[in-house]
Amino acid sequence: MDYKHIAQELLQAIGGKGNVEEAAHCATRMRIVLSDERKVDQAKLDGMDVVKGTFSTGGQFQIILGSGTVNEVYKELAALTGKSSDIQAKDVSKAVPKKLNPLQRFVKLLSDIFVPIIPVIVAAGLLMGFNNLLTAQDFFIEGKSLIEAYPNITDLAALLNTFANAAFLFLPILIGFSATKRFGGNPYLGAALGMLMVHPDLLNGYEYADAVPKEEVPVWKIFNFEIERVGYQGTVLPVLVSSFVLAKIETFLRRRVPSFLDNLVTPLLAIFITGVLTFALLGPFTRNTGNLLTDGLVWLYDTTGMIGGAIFGLLYAPVVITGMHHSFIPVETQLLADLAKTGGTFIFPIAAMSNISQGAATLAVLLLTKNSKIKGTASAAGISALLGIVEPAMFGVNLKLRYPFYGAIIGSAAGAGFVSLFKVKAIALGAAGLPGIISIKPGSITFFIIGMIISFTAGFLATIILGKRSDK
Repeated sequence: MDYKHIAQELLQAIGGKGNVEEAAHCATRMRIVLSDERKVDQAKLDGMDVVKGTFSTGGQFQIILGSGTVNEVYKELAALTGKSSDIQAKDVSKAVPKKLNPLQRFVKLLSDIFVPIIPVIVAAGLLMGFNNLLTAQDFFIEGKSLIEAYPNITDLAALLNTFANAAFLFLPILIGFSATKRFGGNPYLGAALGMLMVHPDLLNGYEYADAVPKEEVPVWKIFNFEIERVGYQGTVLPVLVSSFVLAKIETFLRRRVPSFLDNLVTPLLAIFITGVLTFALLGPFTRNTGNLLTDGLVWLYDTTGMIGGAIFGLLYAPVVITGMHHSFIPVETQLLADLAKTGGTFIFPIAAMSNISQGAATLAVLLLTKNSKIKGTASAAGISALLGIVEPAMFGVNLKLRYPFYGAIIGSAAGAGFVSLFKVKAIALGAAGLPGIISIKPGSITFFIIGMIISFTAGFLATIILGKRSDK
């Protein structure tokens, strides 16, 4: 491909150099913040063979080019616009907030905090999945687990369990670093705050619920005040709120402490003040709030069952279009961090049903359409969606033609209703598609596979029916 020529055509189609505020790319898409999206020549973009689809969300105009191609085109576009070609140096979010409403800004805030730590959560969760495969009864051998049948791999399972638990055990450190950085504070102070919240001298947060009825919760007694000496292992909301307070206190102090004392006084006071507020006020309140939220979600899922799951499955893809699905990340993180109580996350299996159905609808288009460009896009995008990368299928084919999108959400609702009926949950995050099997709780894998078959079949057939009707 002549990447330079492609970049020149793209730049002309999006309104020229002067219309580009910021630009970056992800695995498959160019992500551009434009001064005025009305200047985009959509017809020209649609006519380019290399463009698999376009959409605008969250203040960014995104052009789907495909893996590999997007990297090379971005380099040429960066040279033409004078932007840095180093993706690590790009931060398109700086130009986005003014284009977003308050709800979108909040979702983006959560995304900025949690997206950087997703790889850690995914790795830990998958390791947990491998451990469960080794220790699950009746999964491979009737009446036994693999470690019971082969005792020589017992220590391997123990090692996997230790590696898997680390990220969730010290989750406040990861969130503290990422959140404090996002709120404008020193991320290393945020990490230190997270360390305070999981210090081994504290009562382990997982043991708190058992210690309360026994009146065995340790406390600090300071000036006739009692502060519970309890850790926050596996929590999300307490460290989020505390990180915000830390960043604001640090910013306040840096503006007022003389420069020659800044490096000494500011970190000391910021950590001490935030630490006291965390254990005395913020932590207990947000822990209870987080517990209510988690319990409410679990209750809602258990109560609504198949109907609730089907509705969620029907709405999941429309939510993805708005970008609001990023708000699910902290919820899933909390559900996974408290596996003993929640049993895992029900959101991941439903997301997988949605992606499988989107892929099925796209492959149905491959059979129906006579347009060679759409065929070329649909073949690759459909397989990609089945593997968990859904944007090329959803935005490049299904939304553009509409009827495949309707077929896809019908299939998603059918599959999501089925997995919800059998309480399928994931114990890890990962690719929400065929590879997602390893993320599912061992006892539910069969139901998850059946759910994917239902989702694929229903999405495929619904698209075929809707497609034939749309031709009449």
